[in-house]
Amino acid sequence: MAGETQSTNVWPLPKFYFSVTGLPSGTVSFQEVTGLSTEVTPIEYRHGDSPSFYPIKMPGLGKVGNVTMRKGIFINDTALWNWFDQIKMNTIERLTVVVSLLDESAAPKMVWTLQNAFPIKVTGTELKSEGNEVAVESVEIAFETMTISAP
Repeated sequence: MAGETQSTNVWPLPKFYFSVTGLPSGTVSFQEVTGLSTEVTPIEYRHGDSPSFYPIKMPGLGKVGNVTMRKGIFINDTALWNWFDQIKMNTIERLTVVVSLLDESAAPKMVWTLQNAFPIKVTGTELKSEGNEVAVESVEIAFETMTISAP
């Protein structure tokens, strides 16, 4: 009976199984994605003859943070740097970037869609002569809107 109860439980998704698509190099394996956030700035209003001592709060404009993605550096993999270099020529391509949290069968269970995304910062790895870590680069992406869905 204990086994039956456990098999019907719903478990939270692990955060280590995800994919990122829509970048210039297609689907990219990232080590880390941070900054998937959105918020609404409240507007405070109080009309002049209000008997209340406190203002009324209403939802204002939404805003999104920048997303930072980290991945290992591979030989001849310059797609992110090339995308960033388009800014210099004023030919930047704004993309729709999709971050998907996957289940054990690689089906997307939570999807963050970043509209009109473009890179604002690319950081190379830290070089240390005594280190034995993998070389990791990061890209920070700005975008206009984010939608969250659970397909």
